[in-house]
Amino acid sequence: MQSDMTMPLLAECASDLSKSLPRSQRDPVIGIIGSGDFSRSLAIRLVGCGFRVVVGSRQPSRVAKGVFPDRVEVRSQREAIHAAERVVFAAIHPEHYHSLVGLREMLAGKVLVDVSNATTLTSHKQSNAETLAELFPKSSVVKGFNVVSAWALQTGAHDGSRQVLICSNCSDSKAMVLELARRMGFSPVDLGSLCASRGIEEAPLILFPSWGGPILTTLILFIFFYGYIFLRHILLPYLDHRENNFYQLPLVTVNQTLPAVALVTLALVYLPGLVAAVFQLGRGTKYKRFPCWLDCWLCRRKQLGLLSFLCTALHAVYSMCLTLRKAAGYTLLNAAYHQVKAGIENSWVEQLVWRADLYLSCGILGFGVLTLLAITSLPSVGNALNWREFTFVQSGLGYAALALSTMHTLFFGWDFAFSPGAYPYYLPPAYLLALIPPCIVLVGRLFLAVPCLTLRLAKIRKGWESTQYWPVNNQEPGGSREAHPQQNFDDV
Repeated sequence: MQSDMTMPLLAECASDLSKSLPRSQRDPVIGIIGSGDFSRSLAIRLVGCGFRVVVGSRQPSRVAKGVFPDRVEVRSQREAIHAAERVVFAAIHPEHYHSLVGLREMLAGKVLVDVSNATTLTSHKQSNAETLAELFPKSSVVKGFNVVSAWALQTGAHDGSRQVLICSNCSDSKAMVLELARRMGFSPVDLGSLCASRGIEEAPLILFPSWGGPILTTLILFIFFYGYIFLRHILLPYLDHRENNFYQLPLVTVNQTLPAVALVTLALVYLPGLVAAVFQLGRGTKYKRFPCWLDCWLCRRKQLGLLSFLCTALHAVYSMCLTLRKAAGYTLLNAAYHQVKAGIENSWVEQLVWRADLYLSCGILGFGVLTLLAITSLPSVGNALNWREFTFVQSGLGYAALALSTMHTLFFGWDFAFSPGAYPYYLPPAYLLALIPPCIVLVGRLFLAVPCLTLRLAKIRKGWESTQYWPVNNQEPGGSREAHPQQNFDDV
């Protein structure tokens, strides 16, 4: 049986002459205008997938031998367009599109694939593909392959993990390029008409579009806690009685800041879910949209969780490095000297031993559960879980990680928060400030676990609505409200 790699792209594109050729020469001929790096990578991928490729260059004689595979023919642009059966890739810079105007008649009736990217993020400017469509009205312009790098094109025909965004005003030409992308080992995505090309061209220019808010939030939290600890432990003691603690800035202060940021950021992952539940309980319906800020917050929970995991991992590494500091050695020697001088043979304090073991144990367990959450956030892992398994990990284990992290901080603080010496200059410890958001989340979660609220929220999420949203039956006197089952219990 003929394999997919040897089947022609479109049966109607094969001419009578091609049928009489040997099997290796009956593959569709794809034309590429341009001989740059992207053209070379594209040619390598097409040849590897069984296509015949003809590259058109303005000066074919200047293309060095060995740049393209042996099966690729390098000719002039006119000869390459003439040899191409149906599909021609325009792999040149948009400012050189006008140089192809003289080949307009030869390109008539062929599918012209534009692979260029935008140079600036100007959504009101006409896209390169739309400009190309105006220059060649008799050709079917298709936008695609611009989000794929030259390196990705050379990674092999079996690497199908990368999406190719495609759009065009001609459905037949678009279907042809979609099938071409599949045969090249990619996952094509149909984005509709050519007007979508503006967003496709700007996609490679956008740097982590969904990470801006979470990164900014984490950075603000880090600056706040770092500045607060610097003020409380370093600057004010120095100004008050010339105590020099500036050596703590590179490591100790950073290590005190990271757990506070990690705890608050992890609380921000689960706080919007509670806020959304409060909105649904207050409104008595799930069909009314949340405010825009809450929608955006809900969509950024994954990024916040991963940033929390990053801060936690850095805190673990910094903590293990504390004993390597020269200052730690000096502190240990000084403590041993004072113990010997005081004649103390056994400095064992049972309470402090329990405190250290408990807070370390909770911290290790919390870090382990948070690591599991980070791993399941990966698409390759999350796609292997069903919805119930994913919800259990991200919600159930997520609250467990938050509870363990909170307990880790509480055991660290122990009863020091009730000591007057813990508030120098009337400033509370940083860990007390970091405990406020997670405690609010955990208390709110326990509050929503009350049976009456849990049952009402479950009914609302199944489609139940309060009486204020029931339709009014105007046929009854007084316009009484009557619920229609098919409207009251809508889709789940």
